[in-house]
Amino acid sequence: MLRTRVIPALLVLDGSLVKTVNFKNPNYIGDPCNTVRIFNDLEVDELMVLDISSDRHVRGPDLDLIRQLSDECFMPLSYGGGVRSFSDAQSLFSLGIEKVVLNTSALKDPSIITSISSIYGSQAVIVSIDVKQGFWGSETVRSCNGKHRTGIDPISWAKKVVEYGAGEILLTSIAREGTWSGFDIDLLHNVSSAVEVPVIAHGGAGNLQDIGYAVSLGGASAVALGSMVVFQKRGMGVLVNFPAQSDLLNVLN
Repeated sequence: MLRTRVIPALLVLDGSLVKTVNFKNPNYIGDPCNTVRIFNDLEVDELMVLDISSDRHVRGPDLDLIRQLSDECFMPLSYGGGVRSFSDAQSLFSLGIEKVVLNTSALKDPSIITSISSIYGSQAVIVSIDVKQGFWGSETVRSCNGKHRTGIDPISWAKKVVEYGAGEILLTSIAREGTWSGFDIDLLHNVSSAVEVPVIAHGGAGNLQDIGYAVSLGGASAVALGSMVVFQKRGMGVLVNFPAQSDLLNVLN
């Protein structure tokens, strides 16, 4: 049995499924509901949807789309994008979302983590930490889909969100995202070694070996896949897919 979770991470922009590179240049993939149906057929264990629409932080989650996705999805579903308050999270949980993913809102006011986790449990709150190297070489946390420099050290921020009640961390290397070049193993190792909650590696997976390295070398508890599950191969066309269980067992167990 596969012990490490491998999670398709789907990006939604204005109601459409897209894939970015370094958080830029979204490439149209297809209809998110149809994609969820395919993952149902592929018997994926868990699914994550991240809405990167620019107005999400103002308008909040797209509840109509989320209702459709939740109705279609046969597996546990996590959602992030525009979750600004406890009320937003409450609406998502009422629609069947199992975990909410917080990023910009947690940076603005970390108490939102506590307000949600104190009612729904820490396992229901994932804090997304997006990291990018600055001009002087140091890696710092970014918010607002990678656009805003916070100047915050990712390790200290990871420790803080856990103190506030986060049950998991989604750790994304912006420089690796969508590149098929492998995860930032040093970043993964440094963050996962600093906290006692599961860290989900995200950004850069290009093959099965990368998934194995994220766990064995980076200390990740789970791996989120983007390009690998929506494209045939690097540089090739769209094909929604998922690694065979036997192949994952070979690199993870």
